[in-house]
Amino acid sequence: MSKGGKSQWDFGELFSPEQTRKVLSVGELTGKVRALLEKQIGSIWVSGEITNLRAQSSGHMYFTLKDAAAQLSCVLFRGTSGIQRELMTDGKKVLLQGEVTVYEARGQYQLIVQAVELQGVGALQIAFEKLKQKLAAAGLFAPERKRPLPRYPRRIGLVTSPTGAAIRDVLHVIERRNPGLEIILVPCRVQGDGAAGEIARAIGTLNEFAAADEANHLDLILITRGGGSLEDLWAFNEEAVAQAIFESQVPVVSAVGHEIDFTIADFVADVRAATPSAAAEIITEDVFASRTFIAQAPGYLRQLARRKLLRETENFEALAARLARLHPRRQLNEFLQRLDDHQASLLRGLRAGVRSRRLMLENVAGRFSRARPSQVLKARKEALRQLERRLNVLGPEQVLARGYSITTDAKTGAVLRDAAKVKAGQKLKTRLAKGEIKSAAE
Repeated sequence: MSKGGKSQWDFGELFSPEQTRKVLSVGELTGKVRALLEKQIGSIWVSGEITNLRAQSSGHMYFTLKDAAAQLSCVLFRGTSGIQRELMTDGKKVLLQGEVTVYEARGQYQLIVQAVELQGVGALQIAFEKLKQKLAAAGLFAPERKRPLPRYPRRIGLVTSPTGAAIRDVLHVIERRNPGLEIILVPCRVQGDGAAGEIARAIGTLNEFAAADEANHLDLILITRGGGSLEDLWAFNEEAVAQAIFESQVPVVSAVGHEIDFTIADFVADVRAATPSAAAEIITEDVFASRTFIAQAPGYLRQLARRKLLRETENFEALAARLARLHPRRQLNEFLQRLDDHQASLLRGLRAGVRSRRLMLENVAGRFSRARPSQVLKARKEALRQLERRLNVLGPEQVLARGYSITTDAKTGAVLRDAAKVKAGQKLKTRLAKGEIKSAAE
């Protein structure tokens, strides 16, 4: 503190009245930035890759557009018309037209999308997709309306340029595979302004020709051209051509461009071929295959005839064998053969019976001879002697004869086996092989 009571540091003296500050709120600053962006940049085109796409239930779509250097927040509002929203997917590279602005609630600058094109494809591809969806919804691509091609066409209508490579390819294949096929050419341009109208009128002309007289019958119409860019093939993506094909009373084959090329005409036509040559092969397929069949037919017919003859021969031989088996003489011979078999069986049975009875008598005679009383008595005596000898061998006399003796209690006759149990003065009787000895124990 100074002596005058003032602070050592007087902050008021640091700022003069001329140095007043202008302080903005966040909202004010953001509004200024928004106004500056909208004024200085405004509507622009920007390219990049879609990522983090979110489709809200409200119908709005939010996503980020990015490239290798930066990213930009984008919003596509529900009310924005003329945009194919199904093209909006993560990873899709697009060109966007929109207004650069600031979403003030988050202080984030963003692009409000007003138009979308696929990057590298542009307006033609967008138009193609739009027309494709429109015609599909109208039923022009419905599989159930597709008509089969005739197997053996005699006359076809051809709609193409008379100077292009496609007509040369078609004529070359037809000349090689079905040279008898009649072709009515209605030449037209297949590229450039007005080409679509010429193609549609050519299809109509051929239908009028076929309907005018029964003798003018057409089996199918082929519209074709060679390959090219999307711009080159665009005449076949016009709605007029699609309607002419749809309204044609004659089946239509479309063969436009190369295998990878697809046009609206391909989707509407009854049959789509990958190339002009492929279309000519499809048209002549059955006729060409029948040439091989016809060439092989004589040999096939001979083979069928041989099989039929062999089968009938086998049937005839089987019938003849069956008739031979049913002949009366054959049946009589079989009966006599069965009679001989029965007779032989009876003789074998008699012989077997006689042998059986003879063996039975011999067995009975043997039993009677073995049952005589003298023989039985003799056998019984011999058996008795055998038992007697066995008893003698096991009897005590034989033991005594070998020098043994038996000592018993003279009073009770009990045999004594343990000397420790004999009492002094006990009367004893000892039996020898011959005679007995009486004694008393000491």
